[in-house]
Amino acid sequence: MRRLVKSFAAIISILLILVLIIQFIVLLPLPNHSLRTSNERSTIRYSETPTVMIPGWGGNTTTYRRMTRYFEKHNYAQKVMTVWVSPTGTVKTGGDFHQQKNSLIQVLYNWNYNASYHPQVHQLTRVLQLLHDRYHIKRMNVIAHSYGGTEFIHAYMGSKQLQKDIQLRKVVFLGVPVEESFGVKVKFVPNLNRKSKDRNFRQLGCQMRKWRPNSTVKILNIMGGNDEEVPWIQSEMLQSLVKIHPEIRYQQVVVPKTNHFQLHDRKIILQRVGQMLWGKD
Repeated sequence: MRRLVKSFAAIISILLILVLIIQFIVLLPLPNHSLRTSNERSTIRYSETPTVMIPGWGGNTTTYRRMTRYFEKHNYAQKVMTVWVSPTGTVKTGGDFHQQKNSLIQVLYNWNYNASYHPQVHQLTRVLQLLHDRYHIKRMNVIAHSYGGTEFIHAYMGSKQLQKDIQLRKVVFLGVPVEESFGVKVKFVPNLNRKSKDRNFRQLGCQMRKWRPNSTVKILNIMGGNDEEVPWIQSEMLQSLVKIHPEIRYQQVVVPKTNHFQLHDRKIILQRVGQMLWGKD
């Protein structure tokens, strides 16, 4: 019996070590990259406004690998910094931001396998506040996939300090649920928000009504035609939140033959995101 217990304990120890090794690997940052002035394109707008990239539930350094490489290859943007945040809210950074043009800032959660997205809302709030306080970021763009977008909108709308300190310019949501009480059979109609049973969504609605955007905000809400993880209606409900603000220019699109995890990888989406964030009108 003792031998069996020892064997079982040894197996558990090995599995834990493997999990830690894997978790370490998936939290390695994407390499930083520099744009060359000589390669700047006339069709791209270059500015000092950085873009923060937020992964979804269980997301890691692989989430935006293809997207980042695409943006760098086509001289849209340059990845300059990685921000890690722990479950306790401790924030560490690698690389640096000093107003480089079209900067990409990668956010990585040390642990984002919780049953709820609420712990990450707290962690992301700490990240965003640090970006303002330490790196003096007063304007930003955001790319967020899945629960990463849910976490962002709750973090920003739940903090009057962030709303005061950081001005949103352009936001790209990729398969982001904002209302989770409606299922796949529900179709969007005006005033559907009144039937929501999602307490978090209703709270978000109250916060959005109190928000006072001090500039034009562009939002591109992208959904996958074959997304079986997040029903369209849960993403579409975003339009019922933003319609009260004339400063928000909202657009949504469903990309055919695209599942939840292809939303941050497919070339047709990368092209659209790059054009929305940095293309000249």
